[in-house]
Amino acid sequence: MRIGMIGTGYVGLVSGTCFAEFGIDVVCLDKDEDKIKRLKNGEVPIYEPGLDDLIAKQVKAERLSFTTDLKEAVHGSKAVFIAVGTPSRRGDGYADMTYVYEAAKEVASVMENYTLIVTKSTVPVGTAGEIKAIVTDELEKRGRSDIEFDVCSNPEFLREGAAINDFIRPDRVVIGVESERAVEIMRDLYRPLYINETPMVVTSPETAETIKYAANAFLATKITFINEIANLCEQTGANVQEVARGIGLDGRIGSKFLHAGPGYGGSCFPKDTLALTQIGQKFGAPQNIVETVVWVNTERQRSMAQRVIDACGGDVKGKRIAVLGLSFKPNTDDMRESPALQIIPYLQDEGAKIAAFDPVAMEEAKKHLEDVEFCENSYAAAADADALVLITEWNEFRALSISRLAEVMKTKRMIDLRNIYKPEIMKERGFHYISVGRAAVVPEQDVELKKVSSA
Repeated sequence: MRIGMIGTGYVGLVSGTCFAEFGIDVVCLDKDEDKIKRLKNGEVPIYEPGLDDLIAKQVKAERLSFTTDLKEAVHGSKAVFIAVGTPSRRGDGYADMTYVYEAAKEVASVMENYTLIVTKSTVPVGTAGEIKAIVTDELEKRGRSDIEFDVCSNPEFLREGAAINDFIRPDRVVIGVESERAVEIMRDLYRPLYINETPMVVTSPETAETIKYAANAFLATKITFINEIANLCEQTGANVQEVARGIGLDGRIGSKFLHAGPGYGGSCFPKDTLALTQIGQKFGAPQNIVETVVWVNTERQRSMAQRVIDACGGDVKGKRIAVLGLSFKPNTDDMRESPALQIIPYLQDEGAKIAAFDPVAMEEAKKHLEDVEFCENSYAAAADADALVLITEWNEFRALSISRLAEVMKTKRMIDLRNIYKPEIMKERGFHYISVGRAAVVPEQDVELKKVSSA
């Protein structure tokens, strides 16, 4: 079987490559000629562990190709996937459907035979119906109303940093369709997953579209909930990590997404929670819980910056603050809605000088942050620093030499927003240590003024 994939962003490139791994011939289309040229030359425009090797493998097997020619992607394809961006609109936060609708119209303009048009992009409820109307209208204009087609909603559930495994070994596959013909095509595409007995949820397009938003909103709610509990723990003397474990062992709750931190970010949760609130308003069914989640998460990121200031005695003017981790999560260079994009400017506005390091995301970060000293490693960033802030829990930050940090830092002060280290160990090393949802560690000596010697 042959399929077309419109869009070579994160979703389109990962999905297209993984379908090729299933043995399907995939043609990936993008209007960006430079991006397609780079892909043809073996350059992968996004960072995702294992993706470059998998692309090379599928290109060599001649199951994966890249083009800017719409007809090449559509003609001969049993299904055409739309995997373009749906960014939040400025002003109201509603999903901007411009690229999706343009793609649907363009597909209709060149279709010659039956085609299944599949949305992989995250789209508001009712999008399948809108696409159906757009395609029908375009075919009528062409005088080709005889061409049959179906529209399917097939939302993605990919976690950046683990996307390949998520596609090949998913918890479930959701298919929103209205015809048995479309169901059979989608079953054929995902047939390799039958071996793993992956559940396939076949439902209406409207239900499939809702499932995607509901899933992301629920996970964002879990993150926001545990962050609120972390605030309570700090006031009561409880330990949020132990609280999370205690409730996470309840099978009705589960342990995932119960890690207190600086708030959620990335390409999905912020955009999708905001869009869901707008969908609720549009249909007269306000999503009050999700609206609160959006507000609390925004305030959460700002409060983390204030936490750094408070740890520095209430003033960071002229102080060097080392920041470790810039991407919104490990194993990706994605800076979209990263907590770092709120925390760093806030500190800079208060007069702090920022030195930062991230294993992968610094080039991307340079597009979003100004007046930051980007360093070659963690210790270079920490050199002569008044405080060190851990924002992203990259594995290499889990095994930092505390002794070496003590040697290079001006003041032994760490604000750990991911609870990587144990307070008792940091206390032994003489650090002023602030974490999330746990009691602060403040050594007896005056860490505000003391020039630290070798630990």
